[in-house]
Amino acid sequence: MPLPLSILDLATVARDQTVAESLAGTVALARQAETSGYSRVWYAEHHNMAGIASSATSVLIAHVAAHTSSIRLGSGGVMLPNHSPLTIAEQYGTLATLHPGRIDLGLGRAPGTDQNTMRALRRDVTSADSFPDDVLELQGYLRGQSRIPGVDAYPGKGTDVPLYILGSSLFGARLAAALGLPYAFASHFAPAALHEAVALYRSSFQPSDQLAEPYVIAAYNVVAADDQADAERQAQEVMRSRVALILRPGTEYTDEQADALLRSPQAGHLHQMMTYSAVGTPDVVREKVTAFAEESRADELMTAHQSPRVEQRLRSAELLAEAYLT
Repeated sequence: MPLPLSILDLATVARDQTVAESLAGTVALARQAETSGYSRVWYAEHHNMAGIASSATSVLIAHVAAHTSSIRLGSGGVMLPNHSPLTIAEQYGTLATLHPGRIDLGLGRAPGTDQNTMRALRRDVTSADSFPDDVLELQGYLRGQSRIPGVDAYPGKGTDVPLYILGSSLFGARLAAALGLPYAFASHFAPAALHEAVALYRSSFQPSDQLAEPYVIAAYNVVAADDQADAERQAQEVMRSRVALILRPGTEYTDEQADALLRSPQAGHLHQMMTYSAVGTPDVVREKVTAFAEESRADELMTAHQSPRVEQRLRSAELLAEAYLT
């Protein structure tokens, strides 16, 4: 039986695209996911990245929720050390009040950006150290059991928005297990510790009021197209765009220069990020997704449709659902 499928949407902005066009595409993708049988769509908090338009996750979720009717929407995730737990409780409590039963709150402890931008966010370099306590404080606000005397989240109190711990290392696995929360592993860009983290989480899981049994969500890259060669061209275009990650900010480059860099040892990390990926026609993608579902021991797959253009991502999501869920 196939696992539930979900989507991680970074609201990617292509080179020749405006942010407004990207955000319109985000709405279209959520609508596609809703009609195709996906369980949820999550949006990731990143900052100071011109190619990603999902920095304000709660605002984006509110907009998408107003243009959909049933699919679950959430953060994948909010980088909690960038914010006060009370503020996040108020934001997601508002969302849950407006859209009952549809809101998830995935939490991470990374900055979602570089060191200079961390300072612009007014984030202290040691703020990640308090992540476990911040998660508990946030949970208390949402459950109406505040840990800060005399302080409650309005809206938010009693909404009990479900929490998910995101991670790419053993730290998140240990924390999710100790708190009895679902665990989502970022294997779409940090594959190395997937198996060890999932094993640790499952073996040390402690039941909680939210969750009786461990629940693992594993992320997986997908580029599905009607034609194999087209899928491979799309994947190559995605890799060319990622060359910017190893260059000085603002550096311009041609496709030929990008391809040359991708063949160099300097780009090894970029290729490793795509370890868990399916690129191809529906049959090819279904086979690879099925194998990953078994290998990862996941309970749900969070697919990142990496095609460079909105219409390509829509088609990729449609083809995967048809091939895997039906």
